[in-house]
This record gives sequence, structure tokens and C-alpha cells, in this order.
Amino acid sequence: MDRDSRKKQPEEKPSSPWIEPWIEAAQTVGLSIVLALGIRTFVAEARYIPSGSMLPTLEVNDRLVIEKISYLFHAPERGDIVVFHPPAAAGEQFAHDAFIKRVIGLPGERVAVKDGKVYIDEKPLAEGYIASLPAYSWGPNTVPPGSYLVFGDNRNNSDDGHVWGFLPGDRIIGRATVRFWPFNRLAYLADPNY
Repeated sequence: MDRDSRKKQPEEKPSSPWIEPWIEAAQTVGLSIVLALGIRTFVAEARYIPSGSMLPTLEVNDRLVIEKISYLFHAPERGDIVVFHPPAAAGEQFAHDAFIKRVIGLPGERVAVKDGKVYIDEKPLAEGYIASLPAYSWGPNTVPPGSYLVFGDNRNNSDDGHVWGFLPGDRIIGRATVRFWPFNRLAYLADPNY
């Protein structure tokens, strides 16, 4: 071979032994952040309870897992505990908050609260999970299509649907499935018979 046919290959610069681990660590951290944000945005997230509106079911500072997948396949059901962005009627001060309440009325149902009971299409709703009987009257009102009526379990101390009306379904973030803290109150919440 003559000199012209043998072209010099570019010389590879030796990498510094301390740069490579840093690059690998940065890639790992970056991937972890992307995965964590993806899971929190689309699959599940942890939330805590800031108020007593869901007593006795949920206590202040309980920690919950909120799953976001199931409502892609079916609509919320009566008894589900849902986390949602409150409607505008709840007040501007809550625009960036998330609420947690129980689904009571489904689209198309006629709901009333009278004589300390909730009535769905004129039939009383059995509610073994409430703190005390509601001391107010509400309705009767028909739940609009695509909306829900949500109440706190602590009926007389809850800023909920009896105050601000119906919750549009597109405001729902997800469903409370597990209380994981405190450990002595660990519970599966997706079954209304807990």
C-alpha cells in the first residue's frame, strides 16, 4: 500500500476517568425524573388529607394513593372517593387546590337531601360511612349529563356539592384506592364496603 491509500484515522481522545461516571449518573437521574413525572401525571400519585371534611372515613394527615387509570375505562361509581379540581362555583380561592369527596349522585339521577337522609330517585341512600346525619335540606335536583354530585362524609362540615352544586366529570383527577399512612389505619378504599 502506498502512502496515499493509507489515510490516517482520527485519533480518539481518551476520556477522563471521572467524566464517564458523572454522565452515567446524570442519565440515570434524568430518566428517573421523567419516569416519576410520567407515573405521577398519568398513573398514580400520593395525596394527603388537609381537612376534616371526610371524617370519619379519612382523618387529617392521612396519606392516600390516588389512581388515575380506571376512569379511562369506566365512569365513576356511587361510593367512589374522588380527588378533583373544584368547579368555579366553589370560589376563586380554591382554583389551584384539589378536593376529595365521595360520589353520591350519578348523571341523570334526581337527588334530594331531606329529614337527615339522601334520596336518589326518591329512594333513601344507606350511608354507614357518614359522621352524622345532614342537618340541611337540598334539592331535589337532577345531576346533569357528564357531571356528578359529591359530598364529604362529614356532611355538616364539608364544603361540597350541597354548597356549590355539581362536579363536571372532566374535573376529576382520580380515585382514592389505598390509605397507606398511618400504618395502623392501612386500608383499601376503592371498595365502599370497607
